[in-house]
Amino acid sequence: MSEAPWYDAAPPHAVRVIASLREYRTAEQAMRRRTRESMRMGEADLKALRFLLKAEAEGRHATPVELGAHLSIKSSSVTAMLDRLTASGHVTRHPHPQDRRSLSIRATPGADEEVRHTLAAMHRRMLAVASALDPRASATVAAFLAQLTAIAEQGERASAD
Repeated sequence: MSEAPWYDAAPPHAVRVIASLREYRTAEQAMRRRTRESMRMGEADLKALRFLLKAEAEGRHATPVELGAHLSIKSSSVTAMLDRLTASGHVTRHPHPQDRRSLSIRATPGADEEVRHTLAAMHRRMLAVASALDPRASATVAAFLAQLTAIAEQGERASAD
């Protein structure tokens, strides 16, 4: 028996692609869980570190307000998270260079190294698989994933209404 009546009308190759995507997402979620466990932090903490590392790579000074907006959490939760990440040695807080009323938050070099070390091997293997695609296949996959992303984001907004 199929999962839903509309699956019966879908071409088998399309069902295989969606099933493969689900299998990938399940494997990726398990990998992220193992990463969080090895670093002894929660999902939001790891997302926060990735946000801070990206901001630093872009030459921006991340603020608690920006971090809260990125994670969709309240300022009290951001403060608790920053307290926890500061105590664990993953984050430092500094006066913001352009705004005296704000703080600049940064991932420590050790946190950067830990995230990179933990994820580097997996990212290298993923890039090797993506590099094996010819440019046309790569463009097809990228377009497919962009369309699925747009659908997921629309669904997210529709659910919020």
